[in-house]
Amino acid sequence: MRTRRTLAYLVFASCVVVGVVKASNGSNNGNNDVRSGDWTISKSDEPGKVEFSLIEHRRGGQSSHQSDWPASSFQGVDFSKPGRQDVHFVIARDAGKIDCEGFLNNGEGAGLFHFQPDQNYPREMKSLGFTIDDEKQYGMAVQDVSLEFASQMKNENLTELDADKLIAFRIFGVNAEFIQALRAEGLKITDSDKLIAFRIHGVSPEMIRSVREAGYSPDEDKLIAMRIHGATPEWMAELKQRGYDHVDLDKLIAFRIHGVSPEFIGKVQSLGYAHPDPDELIAMRIHNVTPEYISDMKARGIHDLSIDQLVSMRIHGID
Repeated sequence: MRTRRTLAYLVFASCVVVGVVKASNGSNNGNNDVRSGDWTISKSDEPGKVEFSLIEHRRGGQSSHQSDWPASSFQGVDFSKPGRQDVHFVIARDAGKIDCEGFLNNGEGAGLFHFQPDQNYPREMKSLGFTIDDEKQYGMAVQDVSLEFASQMKNENLTELDADKLIAFRIFGVNAEFIQALRAEGLKITDSDKLIAFRIHGVSPEMIRSVREAGYSPDEDKLIAMRIHGATPEWMAELKQRGYDHVDLDKLIAFRIHGVSPEFIGKVQSLGYAHPDPDELIAMRIHNVTPEYISDMKARGIHDLSIDQLVSMRIHGID
């Protein structure tokens, strides 16, 4: 993918002088609010989508937006057409229009874009309680923060909701359906930041349902910690097979942090420790009391040591 994108830039470089001249010959009709830059399109690994990038050059720097877009977003563009073709397409959003010209070669290519902000959008967003500036309006156009979407999120009665959160919601896929599905599982979530964290770390309604069916009632922070450290319902089911059912969630997370796995527990159990306490298992991993260490002690004729004794020996450097 990176090679194709680099090729698109190289091909685009051959016509950039023509593009700059064209851009400076009045494309913005004298409107200083028009933002401009480069766009590239390359193939995506997702069916029905293309990888679309917008690179804006502004005030000595640049900003870049890149993600997979549905091919249907580019009205009038035939991505299946072989060879080279000149293209012109307009991406219309409530926040403004992104007018793009350039070329495609076998479905990939590059060109120039101009963004024309909608003059009524800031006022209408203000009426919904969201204050936006030029930078945010451009970002809201790119991420398709529509007035309808802003209104929907406003009606969800979320805390700390502002224009930046609306953009983040669109980037990470937080929408009314997701929020309602979470609440249908008994989670009374209202924190905007937590919703974004849920999407980033993969806290889904299905996960919440599985954890609750296992007898837990985790709060939002616990759910995020479980996902960060990999304490999944599937992993919890494996622990249950080893006799560890309904272990405290904090200890389950500590299991993941310190490497207390079903395999580790199985090896410890095979050495005669039928059901160590969760705290003992965590201490064993912290102080490197491994099954190999226990076996070595047994081979030396040191039998029937408790886990506390094994941990103490490791702490004091008895190898």
